[in-house]
Amino acid sequence: MLSPEEWQAVELSLAVAGRSVLLSLLPAIAVAWMLARGRFPGRFLLDACVHLPLVVPPVVTGWCLLLLFGIQGPLGGPLYAWFGIRLVFTTEGAALATAVMSFPLIVRAVRLSLESVDTGLEAAARSLGARPLDSFLTITLPLMSPGILAGAVTAFAAGLGEFGAVITFASNIPGETQTLPLAIYSATQSPGGEVVAARLALVSFVLAIGGLLSADLLARRMNRWLGRG
Repeated sequence: MLSPEEWQAVELSLAVAGRSVLLSLLPAIAVAWMLARGRFPGRFLLDACVHLPLVVPPVVTGWCLLLLFGIQGPLGGPLYAWFGIRLVFTTEGAALATAVMSFPLIVRAVRLSLESVDTGLEAAARSLGARPLDSFLTITLPLMSPGILAGAVTAFAAGLGEFGAVITFASNIPGETQTLPLAIYSATQSPGGEVVAARLALVSFVLAIGGLLSADLLARRMNRWLGRG
C-alpha cells in the first residue's frame, strides 16, 4: 500500500501528464500538418527544432524554459506582471515542461499517420465540390485519427516519467511539483528510502506499460475500424 504522500505523487503525475497532452495536442497536430504537407523555406529547420527535446539533455530544456518563463524572463515577466500568472515552481510549470518534452512524440505519430493518408481521396472530395474544411473533417481527420490517439497516449505515458525538465523548471516541491519520478529521486536520497523507491518504481513501471499497450491497442482498433488492417 502506498502512503498518502506517495498517492499524492502518483495523482500529481497523472494530472501533470494529462494537462501536458491537452496543452500540446492541437499545436502538435498543426506542426505535423506543416511538416507533412507544407513546402516552405526552413521546413527542415523547423523539423529539427521540433525534435530538439528528444536529443538535448532534459535539464537543458528545463533551463531554457526557466530563462523564458521565469519571473524575469521575456515571456514569464509579462505573464506575471500583466496577468499574475507564474509558471516557474508550479504545477502548471511542471505541465508545461512535460508538454515540451512530449511534444515531438505527438508530432511524429501524427505526421506518420498523415503521410499515410491517400491524397487521392481528398482530391476526389474536392472534385465533387467539398470545401477544404469539409474534406479535412470528413476524410483527412478520421484517417489520421489513429496517429493522433497513439501520439496522445504515448505522450501521456512519457509524461509520467519526465524528470530532468520538470525538476529544473518546476523544482521538487511535495504536493505542488513532486511527480512520481521526483518522488522516487527523493526517496533514493533519504536514509532507508529504498523500500519507498521500490514501491514507486513498480507503480511507474505499471503505468508506463499500461500507457504503451493502450497506445498500440488504440491504434490497432482505429486502423481496423478504418479498414486498414
